[in-house]
Amino acid sequence: MAGKLAVIGAGLMGSGIAQVSAQAGWDVVLRDVTDAALARGTDGIKASYDRFVSKGKLPAADAEAALARITTTTDLDAAADADIVVEAVFEKLEVKHEIFRTLDGLVRPETVLASNTSAIPITKIAAATGRPDRVVGVHFFSPVPMMRLCELVRGYKTSDETLAAAREFAESVGKTCIVVNRDVAGFVTTRLISALVVEATKLYESGVATAEDIDLACQLGFGHAMGPLATADLTGVDILLHATGNIYTESQDEKFAPPELMRRMVDAGDIGRKSGQGFYKHD
Repeated sequence: MAGKLAVIGAGLMGSGIAQVSAQAGWDVVLRDVTDAALARGTDGIKASYDRFVSKGKLPAADAEAALARITTTTDLDAAADADIVVEAVFEKLEVKHEIFRTLDGLVRPETVLASNTSAIPITKIAAATGRPDRVVGVHFFSPVPMMRLCELVRGYKTSDETLAAAREFAESVGKTCIVVNRDVAGFVTTRLISALVVEATKLYESGVATAEDIDLACQLGFGHAMGPLATADLTGVDILLHATGNIYTESQDEKFAPPELMRRMVDAGDIGRKSGQGFYKHD
């Protein structure tokens, strides 16, 4: 399967989705609101392709061909003839509603409208459109070129046909899928990691154990590749705080109530690897 894909949002997730899709033969239009954001996204894609080429994992000619399949734009109208649109913008329902409302009036009736959201119920996003049966969650994982999982989320009105098209797309770009059949906030993966990060943070802030020992316990005791606090630093403490807050607001389940320490870290700008400081110090 290959066709035309529009990716809305050229940040870490959006550019990663564009990268793997172009490499798999999709013609990709990558849209963001500024030329500077698009330049950062495409620079990241090129740097990632270059790393794969230097390690012998991707022929240089294939990298060049994939890069040539990506076009960039600040115009949302460029998504009008896409077969699939994947939204990958900030996790705020109002922002997503604006995008999906506009896309609903742009794209063909059969186009699949997908969201890369990690925590917001798909049914809430789909409510901004007149085609909730064509809206689905396609939750990729960071870094997209390396992570094999894609979480497919069925909204309350998502059709079997739409879910099948989303699976075919995700598998075409090399991902293995799980299906979330009931549209709960946080789905499967974000609920699991949020609960683990919240509890790990509480253990750390109350002095029960160091961040290193908490992470080591999960690695050696449970076989996790990375501990929860290191994962928070990699993902972004701000991103996980926002996702956990969304789940707590929706579910009112106390195990998802964000710890005070996470809030203060975000207030102070200690949000993980991207800031140089989170639960750990990063060069």
